[in-house]
Amino acid sequence: MASRTIRFENGFQGELQLDEGVVKIGREPGSAAPYDMLYGALASCLYVTFLGILEKKRIAIEGAEIVVEGEKRTEVPTTLKTVHLTVTIRGTEKEEAVRKSFDLATKYCSVYQTISHVAEMSYELHFA
Repeated sequence: MASRTIRFENGFQGELQLDEGVVKIGREPGSAAPYDMLYGALASCLYVTFLGILEKKRIAIEGAEIVVEGEKRTEVPTTLKTVHLTVTIRGTEKEEAVRKSFDLATKYCSVYQTISHVAEMSYELHFA
């Protein structure tokens, strides 16, 4: 079982403590709010899953940008209603194989699948 320590002081000022460093949590500039961290977890899990699939298929890309947008429900609890990812892939000529690999990544990414139980998920893929 994995664990992380999150410490809070002075109201909603906290730190997610990692071996590699600290992520500030809160409403102040330079801090991440809860949904910032959720969107970051989604994008990073999806991307690392995608990279694993590309590696197995021996497909290289230079990088990607993922923009995550979400809409919350108004009913309590205000879970996500929709999540849309706009993904721009850089540095590939194998667009169709990359599209299929990204689609597979959405099926294998645990964070994507977890959020999909409460929200309608969608994505669009662009190439630069």
